[in-house]
Amino acid sequence: MRAESRTKNSLINAITAMAGQGISLIISFVTRIIFIQQLGNVYLGINSLFTNIVGLLSLAELGIGSSINYSLYKPLANKNIEKIKSLMNLYKKVYYAIGTIIMLIGIAMMPFLDFFMKNTETNSVPNLQVIFLLFVLNSAVSYFYSFKRALIISDQKRYIATIYRYAFYILMNFAQIFVLIVTQNFILYLILALLCTIFENLCVSHKANRMYPYLKDRKIEKLKQSDATEIKKNTLALLFHKIGSSVVNSTDNILISKIVGIVVVGIYSNYLLITNALNIVIAQFFTALTASLGNLAVTETTKKSEEIFYEIFFLNFCIVCIISISIFSTIDLLIESWFGYDMILDRGVLICIIINFYLYQIRRTVLTYRDAYGLFWYDRYKALIEAFINLLVSVILGWRIGLIGIFIGTIISTLLTSIWIEPYVLFKYGFNHSGKKYYLTLIIYTIFTALVCMLCESIIKIMNLCGFLGFIIGVIICTLLVSGLIILAFSHTNEFKSLKKKIKKLFYFLKIEMKYKNA
Repeated sequence: MRAESRTKNSLINAITAMAGQGISLIISFVTRIIFIQQLGNVYLGINSLFTNIVGLLSLAELGIGSSINYSLYKPLANKNIEKIKSLMNLYKKVYYAIGTIIMLIGIAMMPFLDFFMKNTETNSVPNLQVIFLLFVLNSAVSYFYSFKRALIISDQKRYIATIYRYAFYILMNFAQIFVLIVTQNFILYLILALLCTIFENLCVSHKANRMYPYLKDRKIEKLKQSDATEIKKNTLALLFHKIGSSVVNSTDNILISKIVGIVVVGIYSNYLLITNALNIVIAQFFTALTASLGNLAVTETTKKSEEIFYEIFFLNFCIVCIISISIFSTIDLLIESWFGYDMILDRGVLICIIINFYLYQIRRTVLTYRDAYGLFWYDRYKALIEAFINLLVSVILGWRIGLIGIFIGTIISTLLTSIWIEPYVLFKYGFNHSGKKYYLTLIIYTIFTALVCMLCESIIKIMNLCGFLGFIIGVIICTLLVSGLIILAFSHTNEFKSLKKKIKKLFYFLKIEMKYKNA
């Protein structure tokens, strides 16, 4: 595939994802405000807690999704339809099994829900088991028919799946707002989410059948043993990664609920709503590149791929630097204006939240290349070590110093494992040499972010902004100031110059496209 086609596909995927997430973030805020007004902080905490518990149940997925996605890149590039059919048939069987397993494990957990909450709060919510069952069903049915989504994404057409995802998400939120205002019924609120998940999957499945008619063929060759062996190997490695990421990302709310209380989970979930939305935006942008980089890996030289890596890493830094600094300096203004002053967390807790956000997002380029290159095997044990450190330190510090200790545990586990092991694996097994340049670049980017963050925070404090308008003004000031300092500090680098050329080409390409369409 030509570089222009890869760039075009990546661009369309990224723009669609970011636009969809931007719209969904706005409507999520509106839904959250109405949710708090109609149901209160206890139900808000329950919603966040059960979302995290169900997130742990997704361990049943075993990471086979990423493994098969990687296996699809080459047959799609070579138009090997028979192999694609064989892989999709395997995907279908596995995902039906996964959905069933999640459902059974979730049902088995229902009698033990008290374990995840403080004893004084377990009787404050009626129909707790029914509520949890709806969360479990929503997670389980998401695996039925969703396997066809993987083919669309691996074929560099993620924007199609993204459009369906956000269309149904927006529809769901409008319906949930209506139900909250009219009935104040949390169970009906969850039933709407379940119905939207079912209909979204059916629509994506129907679209995939139209795009790839061979999916309906009943004559399917058995997958070659060598291909099956590779998938099993990658799946085993991804199981370790899945365990690690689930423990790190899905246990904070559980620990907060057990150690601090369910109401604090609700307060923290407002911050989480913002950071998760930004996580998704950034993730969608980089995930949009994965299929194109997978194609690049099988069609271009390693040297060419590494050059593009540093360009993407610089872009990664620019995005994360601007967002991290803007959030840290202004998020309390947003929380206060939307949810009230009593919903603001301690400044030390906010610092930990932003550090965790930065450490997770600055790794995006490495993780995207790891997925594109299929390097799941080499750092499989890292995930387990990270999970162990995270859980151990978070529990100890959580009991000793409270909420901030739980977040410090996550920071420590990331610094001791992921932040250096993941690039080590990529450079050794993907680019076949040392990653010293990467580590030095990462240190420079991080020091720059920390210094500029202190500067921006001081400026925002001096301006004494308040309310939602103050938040908007603060974000604009931070964005312009950070962008200007990035240009001043890095305009001499090859990455900046190359990125500048690509942006100019992109605008030229868009200009030509617009002229062609208007002709």
